[in-house]
Amino acid sequence: MTGSYRIGAPRDAVWNALNDVEVLKLCIPGCEEIEQTSPTTMTAKVVQKIGPVKAKFDGAIELLNIDAPESYTIRGEGQGGVAGFAKGAADVTLSEEDGETVLEFAAKAQVGGKLARLGSRLIDASAKKVATKFFDNFHNHLSEKDPPEG
Repeated sequence: MTGSYRIGAPRDAVWNALNDVEVLKLCIPGCEEIEQTSPTTMTAKVVQKIGPVKAKFDGAIELLNIDAPESYTIRGEGQGGVAGFAKGAADVTLSEEDGETVLEFAAKAQVGGKLARLGSRLIDASAKKVATKFFDNFHNHLSEKDPPEG
């Protein structure tokens, strides 16, 4: 899954927001809790509904290949109890263009357990929906528009 978003804020502000747990908590759909455990790691609790399966994931997030304020790789893994697990990584790059920031990402994910039985189309559609909601919330937060919704 790949995507590109224009965000109406300077690159430094976007970079800082991407690394701010309070901003992430507001912007990640279904995020109940997120805590920074080191400069490059976080833990989170997120509730997601994927097709007929609703799961609460306890996850760990790690930031790698950090080249501030231009790029990093974000890697995460979440355990959803009987629903199974999800893990993945995304390469994120930020560039400036006409006073805005262009955020590009390329992500890979895999799931196991009940989630894996839902089929890749449903998983992909759900992942795209969550990513789109995150970036909408993130853009709105940085553009000081409507507050994000979970």
